[in-house]
Amino acid sequence: MSQQPFSRPGAIDLSGMKAAAPAGTAPSAPGGAAGGGSSYSLDITEENFQSTIESSMTAPVLLAFYSPTRMPESVGLARDLATLAGEFEGRFLVGLVDIDAVPSIAQAMQIPSIPLVVAIVDGRPAPLFQDVLPIDELRTALTQVVQQLTVSGVAGRHQPRSNPVDVDGDGVPDFDPRYAAAQDALGEGDIDRAVTEYQKLVDANPADAEAAAGLAMAKVLQRTQGVDLNTARAEAAAKPDDVAAQTMVADLDMLGGHVEDAFNRLVDLVRRTAGDERNQAREHLLGLFGAVGNDDPRVLKGRQNLASALF
Repeated sequence: MSQQPFSRPGAIDLSGMKAAAPAGTAPSAPGGAAGGGSSYSLDITEENFQSTIESSMTAPVLLAFYSPTRMPESVGLARDLATLAGEFEGRFLVGLVDIDAVPSIAQAMQIPSIPLVVAIVDGRPAPLFQDVLPIDELRTALTQVVQQLTVSGVAGRHQPRSNPVDVDGDGVPDFDPRYAAAQDALGEGDIDRAVTEYQKLVDANPADAEAAAGLAMAKVLQRTQGVDLNTARAEAAAKPDDVAAQTMVADLDMLGGHVEDAFNRLVDLVRRTAGDERNQAREHLLGLFGAVGNDDPRVLKGRQNLASALF
């Protein structure tokens, strides 16, 4: 992974930008050459730029600067990053910045050259790499970045966006406005309000799988607010059959991207416990299944393991 110095580090000057649109709105950038990839990517415009930066207070944002006219190969890099954002399931959000379409953003960020990928964590930028890399190398590099952030205590996760990039090329963003209020709350770091908004959607339509998944993950974020990872792990190690201690570490594992570890921890807890404690562990595990999604192969395997532990 290239670590060339960023020529102008520091705070991002947004004084010349237009007022931001609410978080979660993501109009497609003109041209949209790198559009389409995952529900964890979006085309960056002047209207959604600041709200995207603000969402880095929840989990990291990667800004991929590219130009279809000046460096066509940079489009492939941006598209690969959008694809990988889906694989990492919200550990970072990818913002695709076409500097030909929105030169004001490149000027505000004082971008020295393209391609350039910048990580934004808690509103602060840091360069990641300035090379066009094969997708396998990108995947390895991003895995290392996520691991480093987790060790540093940055373990948040973005909620999926309902295909905000114009993937069908009709010029109309594919964002589902039903989730705007909940995603706004997440972008602002108001987890309690996000839980309330997702709960409203689930109450109105219990069959809404996306709202149910959003509610489950928002509740994970709510339960883990202010929890120290090392303290939680130490308590879980000292109390292997304590449901509260074990479920807390399972939640933290989920936020850290260790989905199978979280599932296995609670399956083992179900196997060791009985009565109310077993039921509590089982219910908690079912909630984590919902946060990941019932079609995920890890959930399918987890359900098989849970059935084995119960019967």
